[in-house]
This record gives sequence, C-alpha cells and structure tokens, in this order.
Amino acid sequence: MRIILLERVEKLGHMGDLVNVKPGYARNYLLPMGKALRANKVNIEKFENEKVQREADNISRRKDAENIADKMEGLSVDLVRAASEMGQLFGSVTSRDIADAISDAGFTIKRNQISLNKSIKTLGLHNVQVALHPEVTVTVIINIARTLEEASIQIKTGIAVTGEKIDEQNSLTEAAVAAIDQEAMDEGSLKETDAQEPAGTELNDSSKDI
Repeated sequence: MRIILLERVEKLGHMGDLVNVKPGYARNYLLPMGKALRANKVNIEKFENEKVQREADNISRRKDAENIADKMEGLSVDLVRAASEMGQLFGSVTSRDIADAISDAGFTIKRNQISLNKSIKTLGLHNVQVALHPEVTVTVIINIARTLEEASIQIKTGIAVTGEKIDEQNSLTEAAVAAIDQEAMDEGSLKETDAQEPAGTELNDSSKDI
C-alpha cells in the first residue's frame, strides 16, 4: 500500500515522504495512529495545503519533547516482582507496566511510547527506550527486584541480586561462623591444658620430697 507520512517513522521515512508498506502495517498501525494517510490524490493535496502548519506544529512538539527528555535523563524506576532463585520472574514486565511506573515517577507516558520488542522476564537493570516524539527518545533504567532493598543494591552495584548471590553470601557467613567456633574450641583446649599443668608440677615436687 502506498502512503504519505504525516510524521517521521523510524526505518520508514520522514514527514511528507511517499512510501510503500504492507497493507496490514498501514491499516493496523500507521493509519489509525494518525502517522500516515493513503497516498491518493485527495490526501496528497490535503497534505500539501497543511504542510507548513504541520511542520510548525512538529517543531513545537519536538522542543517540548526535548525539554522533557532533559528532565528524564538518568531516570530509573523500581519494579518489585516475585522471582525464582535463578532470577527468572514469575510472570513478566510489559510495556504497560513500564509506562505506569514512569508515569508514577511524574512523567505522563503511554504504553505505545515504550520501545520493547518482548516482555522482560529477569531481575536486574534493563535499559528501555521511550519515544517522547518521533524524533526524540530517551533511555530509562527499569530496575526489577524482589524488594526495594534489593533494588537499592542493584542500582548501586549494577548487578542483579538473585538467590544464587544470596546463597553465596550465606555460605560465606556460615563459613565465618564455623571458623570462629573452631577458634573458640581451640582456645578452650589450650586453657584446659594450661589448667592441668600446675597439678602435674605439684606431683613431681612431692615425689622429690619422698
């Protein structure tokens, strides 16, 4: 299907470009989202008459998006989810979840602005692209953890906190406790030996007197 773009579309073209796309892509996405019109004589003439105003509106929206992008720079949002010991989520994080989390952080975002090829299914830090305008995107860090405490650790270390990490820490702790217990036992044995030495000395002295 031949269409005329009303705004920039990634990997397709810019405003005013005439391009050929698959009919399904046009009918299910480009046309209903207002990103394009069928490239017939009437629509092409309509676009030419509105072109100057559309370009001016686009510049204004782009500037607004750039201002928001500056404010969102470095933004990270926490999402608490249940997960296995290996860090696999019991479920997944979708574009809707991400949009809601970013909106809760103070930026109004819709799910169709989130660039996510597939749902996120693991703990850790995930970089996600957010389209604020056809020509302006910003990267947001999605910090998925089992608790807010673990989310804080992840954002500081950059490493997902999984059950394996916890087990490793627990093993180290158990080893340290065992070492302390062994040291205490050794000290106890030494004290017991020291306590027996004076008695042995007295016996030797008494045998000398006899």
